[in-house]
Amino acid sequence: QVQLVESGGGLVQAGGSLRLSCAASGRTFSNYAVAWFRQVPGKEREFVATISWNEINTLYTDSVKGRFTISRDNAKNTVWLQMDSLKPEDTAVYYCAASQLLVRTISFYNDWGQGTQVTVSS
Repeated sequence: QVQLVESGGGLVQAGGSLRLSCAASGRTFSNYAVAWFRQVPGKEREFVATISWNEINTLYTDSVKGRFTISRDNAKNTVWLQMDSLKPEDTAVYYCAASQLLVRTISFYNDWGQGTQVTVSS
């Protein structure tokens, strides 16, 4: 099992930026793909971005392409989500999760953090 802790959320105006961090411990972090998901009240948790164990491959949901960048440093056991040009519709609780596969499908992710709130004001 991989333990994950998110940080970096907050309140920002539309057009601003935030960088979320996901710090990992437990099993060998570098063996896992890590993803960011987000959830708003009353809606299902949705995929945002994922990065492969070796940093070579990334996937993004269409609504964040060109605005969000996922990256990782296995030596620091950390994954980041740089969020630029934020929009009010990006408001959500953001979660990081680990999987042995580089996929968008939530059911493949077994290890989750507690989430961090991102609020974008208009």
